[in-house]
Amino acid sequence: MNTETSYALTRPAYVDQSHLVVTDLPLVSSFYQSMLGLKVIEKSASGDVLGVDGAPLLALTTGKDVRIAPRNAAGLFHTAFLMPNRTELARWLRHAAHNNVALDGASDHLVSEAIYLSDPEGNGIEIYADRPHEQWKFHPDGQVEMATRRLDLQSLYNSAPDDTWNGMADSTAIGHIHLQVGDIPEADAFYRDVLGLRLMARYPGASFFATGDYHHHVAANIWNSAGAGARAEGMTGLSDYALRFNDKAALDNAIAKLDELEIRSEKRNSGVFLHDPWGIGLTLSA
Repeated sequence: MNTETSYALTRPAYVDQSHLVVTDLPLVSSFYQSMLGLKVIEKSASGDVLGVDGAPLLALTTGKDVRIAPRNAAGLFHTAFLMPNRTELARWLRHAAHNNVALDGASDHLVSEAIYLSDPEGNGIEIYADRPHEQWKFHPDGQVEMATRRLDLQSLYNSAPDDTWNGMADSTAIGHIHLQVGDIPEADAFYRDVLGLRLMARYPGASFFATGDYHHHVAANIWNSAGAGARAEGMTGLSDYALRFNDKAALDNAIAKLDELEIRSEKRNSGVFLHDPWGIGLTLSA
């Protein structure tokens, strides 16, 4: 079993957990357990916390005032689960194929190989494996070379070992989170200029941000959501997520910037909780 920490998680900051609000908790939770192979770590009347090897990755909650977010609302584009290696990605694909999991697409991004799908309530999911960091190409300005090419699913499937699938590998993590936002310059101003993430790539209508030369820890696009305002209370989809800092100085800088710009935040569970310009919750912690 590969327990090596993925490159994405060794950077100055990385995405730690994601929290979705759903209308049908048993349905959505059982999907993440059976189709993605996450395990229940904690269960309460209002929600489930799912993860791998005792490490929480995804919180699902519901409530009586939950209402379905329109497709063009700001929020989640996808939560991206990072496999420790290509073999685990192939093993998951084999499991998905044998269980008729409907896929939304698959792409070779040069830096990674990615498979896309949605949960029963339409929350986007990416399952991916990074290529070795030393194979990535960087432009002179420090941005990383990424593309969207067709992924050869058959060849990936053929590379899977012929063994039983016992759920997500222990060192699976959330490698990145991709958001729907209302405006790209505003996303750049918040994620780059306030939080201190670096702009690693641009697509038409999207920015990709990271720390420590990762391809992206957070992405933001306006493909479905141009002009979207702040999320309303109790909307389904992404309630909040967590950015964990390995580099205390980077965390202190981000918190100082929040104070300087008078962006509202509060201390919560050994971290600082705030909302981005679209009302998506975010916890910064060391």
